[in-house]
Amino acid sequence: REARKNRRILRCPGTTTASCGSTASAFSKKGEKGINQDCLTVWEEFGCQQDMTFCGIFDGHGPWGHFVAKWVSKFLPSLLLHNWQEILAVHSLGDDRDVKFSQLPIDAQHFHIWKQTCLRTCATLDQELEQHPRVDSFDSGTTALAIVRQGELMTIANVGDSRAVLATNDENGNLAAVQLTVDFKPNLPQEAERIALSRGRVFCSDDEPGVYRVWQPQKGASGLALSRSLGDHCMKEFGLISEPGVMQRHIKIGDQFAILATDGVWDVISNEEAVQIVSSAPREKSAKRLVNHAARAWKRKRPGIAMDDISAICMYFHNPSPSYHSCSV
Repeated sequence: REARKNRRILRCPGTTTASCGSTASAFSKKGEKGINQDCLTVWEEFGCQQDMTFCGIFDGHGPWGHFVAKWVSKFLPSLLLHNWQEILAVHSLGDDRDVKFSQLPIDAQHFHIWKQTCLRTCATLDQELEQHPRVDSFDSGTTALAIVRQGELMTIANVGDSRAVLATNDENGNLAAVQLTVDFKPNLPQEAERIALSRGRVFCSDDEPGVYRVWQPQKGASGLALSRSLGDHCMKEFGLISEPGVMQRHIKIGDQFAILATDGVWDVISNEEAVQIVSSAPREKSAKRLVNHAARAWKRKRPGIAMDDISAICMYFHNPSPSYHSCSV
């Protein structure tokens, strides 16, 4: 089938829910700050390959954040696929100047190809955003968190502070939470060092204790509560970067599902709580249940603070039990 027939793009103007067969469940809930700036994408049979699935979540911010997130969610998957195919072809043809590549183990070769793919894709998108005539990304941007499943191999790329968490059975058969990504916040030592070397500043304002932001050298400018993003070009010369963190994992028999969620979830729900909530829900309702739990927790734990947009994708690795009935998008 044509790739577009296998594509599930979920753009969220308010509350959106979808179940893509037995592969994934997605849900987004608008916060209390205006338009929902989160976007979700699930693409089954990614690149017309039956064993590939793409899941991506994008959390926009700033006055044009919803446009930036929508644009990135539209173009990142196809550009990622194009770059992967191009880099794979170069290595497959042996047209590679790095002779060390052929000496790497197969797993390391796969990781090298996917890492280069993710780095190139994010760099290209960030550059195109800066030059876009109709999307203003000067003081607006988006996070980008993506998982590509290829058979039993999973590649995770992350720009920003959205998070991916794995649910896996431990040695005792209990379901455990394993964080797959780093929340790229400005106060992380390696992030703060890079920002300082670029004349940026990292500190908490008096009215937001505990919330570290990267600030421009001059006073009066607004700060950003993450150290990596696509867009936000007013901050790029002060240590903000668009480079993704990339990791790879072989899906084991005990690995059950992965949760991709924006910080609206993780600000009020722990990794362990999220895994338990999702595992106790029917597949087609799991993302919605997690988001609704987070919305209630937000009102309980952060009274008086406007709720953020809250979005999640639950990506499953194994076929459901025979009693499971799939739902359409």
